[in-house]
Amino acid sequence: MEIFVSIIIGVLTMCAVYLVLSRSLLRIIIGTALFSHAAHLLVLTTAGLKTGAAPVLVDGVTEFTDPLPQALVLTAIVISFGVTAFFLVLAYRTYQELSTDNMEEMKGTESYD
Repeated sequence: MEIFVSIIIGVLTMCAVYLVLSRSLLRIIIGTALFSHAAHLLVLTTAGLKTGAAPVLVDGVTEFTDPLPQALVLTAIVISFGVTAFFLVLAYRTYQELSTDNMEEMKGTESYD
């Protein structure tokens, strides 16, 4: 199972890097969101994917799931949601002011395509 999730993490990271390197501001925002999802999956995968064991310690229980990676990922999801929402508001305001979402036009340099 870890191999399959590792492949998914690689694909998400590849797509995120491709989107972040594009010229459109909206694609850059989507790329950062994909990259954060890949990081969340990476943390959960490195902690070990266990099924069936509750994250509760009582007397006599020998197998349990570590709740710390799940708590860290939950916190990271909330933070990445807030950052993505901020980026979207910033991009909308930038589009209102400059009437473009092309990063080359925002810099004021000429495009040589």
